[in-house]
Amino acid sequence: MQKTNPKKEVHKAQSQKRPGIEKKMHPRPVTDREARPGSNKLENKIALITGGDSGIGKAVAILFAKEGCDVAISYLNEEEDANDTKTKVESYGRKCLLMPGDISKENQCKKVVDKTVKTFGRIDILVNNAAMHWECKNFEELPTEQLLKTFYTNIFSYFWVSKFALPHLKKGSSIINTTSVTAYRGSASLIDYSSTKGAIVSFTRSLSANLADKGIRVNGVAPGPIWTPLIASSFKPEKVAKHGSDVPLKRAGEPVEVAPCYLFLASDEGSYFSGQILHPNGGEIVNG
Repeated sequence: MQKTNPKKEVHKAQSQKRPGIEKKMHPRPVTDREARPGSNKLENKIALITGGDSGIGKAVAILFAKEGCDVAISYLNEEEDANDTKTKVESYGRKCLLMPGDISKENQCKKVVDKTVKTFGRIDILVNNAAMHWECKNFEELPTEQLLKTFYTNIFSYFWVSKFALPHLKKGSSIINTTSVTAYRGSASLIDYSSTKGAIVSFTRSLSANLADKGIRVNGVAPGPIWTPLIASSFKPEKVAKHGSDVPLKRAGEPVEVAPCYLFLASDEGSYFSGQILHPNGGEIVNG
């Protein structure tokens, strides 16, 4: 059983092959507060979550299920993590559809939407969350192939999945996009990644204005340093061990500490929020 009260914990120097596996992390990310019951805030809703196999996406899927929501999860190829998420979702009495595939490709984005609608009949909540990054400290050495892959995965997929999902969204539906603290303060070694995250902020604000007359709310979440497989598979071991130590709260956040932002924005409690970004970032002031 996972711990239920996240706190500062020593992260061991470690590394993994991309995209990273949650089970191999030390300590494992906290994705559920098992001792806390749900309260049916999303009763009988249907959510599609990209990048929902581990990390923040997994924590969101589990919390949504605890609140009465069936979930469809898109992920690259992390079968072990995805199946663990499915088990957790089903333990709360909800259904979980798993859809592996590369959403940096437009046809895969259409497939995940079509399969979700075919399985559940509709989509009430869309969480665009999938992302990748590669560290590059010398901008002149940033490979074009990496630049394109980052943009196709991190922002183009948000356009495509949202576009294909829109005909199935009705008044009261919610779109939630995962951006990052790097959209507001930049990152010297993740220039392409932070650029996509800045684009997501503008995408969120623009799409919220576009869909306001339809009664569809569009918001975003901008996490700071969170303990996920993306970190363990992207940086050198010594940097992984120090992840999050430079924020005011002096530690990396856990996925379970970020998921409530998505729940708030997806539920009726966030009914007056659109075009907004929430900032679970360990106390960093970004004025965004």
